[in-house]
Amino acid sequence: MDAHTNTSDFRSGTLDMVPTRDGYGKGIVDAGERDERIVVLCADLTESTRSHWFAERFPHRFIQIGVAEQNLAVVASGLAAAGKIPFIASYATFSPGRNNEQIRTNICLNNVPVKIVGAHAGISVGPDGATHQALEDIALMRVVPNMTVVVPCDANEARRATIAIAQNGVPSYLRLGREKTPVITTPDAPFEIGKAVTLREGSDVAIIACGALVYEALMAADALSRDGIECTVLNNHTIKPMDEKAVCAAAKACGAVVTAEEHQIAGGMGSAVAEVLARSYPVPIEFIGIRDRFGESGSPAELMKAFGLTTPAIEEAVRSVLKRKR
Repeated sequence: MDAHTNTSDFRSGTLDMVPTRDGYGKGIVDAGERDERIVVLCADLTESTRSHWFAERFPHRFIQIGVAEQNLAVVASGLAAAGKIPFIASYATFSPGRNNEQIRTNICLNNVPVKIVGAHAGISVGPDGATHQALEDIALMRVVPNMTVVVPCDANEARRATIAIAQNGVPSYLRLGREKTPVITTPDAPFEIGKAVTLREGSDVAIIACGALVYEALMAADALSRDGIECTVLNNHTIKPMDEKAVCAAAKACGAVVTAEEHQIAGGMGSAVAEVLARSYPVPIEFIGIRDRFGESGSPAELMKAFGLTTPAIEEAVRSVLKRKR
């Protein structure tokens, strides 16, 4: 692992546990301090999305839209056209789930710099159940022209990603989780949109992961190493624009790939990786993700295990893809 990863804490199992939504909450305050054009709009989920920290610091730059996600997107598009940099925050099932048409037409078609913050994404929302578990949001956002899609691996990266998308001048989607997850990067680790980060190098299989599955990928690589299987682990935090150079380099170095994400396999990060490799450097691939089903209620840990999104599942996928490696 590189100098910007909490290597010693990872090895000892003493990592801090913080939800990525907290990183956004801190990052948006930092971004707001730097640029007075930044405004935040929320759909009646201010505390849940951690937008309340911005509202407390900049009450005159915060707008409570209420339970009206379509209006959330449309009002933000107007503010962006007038020179503001709006962040709109809600649960990912509602934004971009419910207001996808307004995001497509009012924001992306006009190419205005609205930032969509999709909180409580993935299966790890837990007891909220299928209606509140956004498992299709990456697919929705990555196919829309002009949209940037970022899925940070931990709270530190979420903070840096928030600051970065505030400055990129284009429509952007930031995917966040509610469950506390390990903080595996340091506060000063570099972050660049469209630039994947190699956290571990190996020559047998490349594990390309995003979000909470980056930690699981590191755990799997550590366990496999004890059996003589050395894996590259790539934190592929930007789904669009994807770091095609890094993805192809990992595939060339290892000759086989496993992708891992807390999202439907169809249309997600793994699909995007497969598209890149099919065009540039085809290798055997296995996919870790949700397999064409809706979520269900349960504890986050139970659901991650039941849906095959844990370290043992990644280990199994690595062993499987190795058998297909030429």
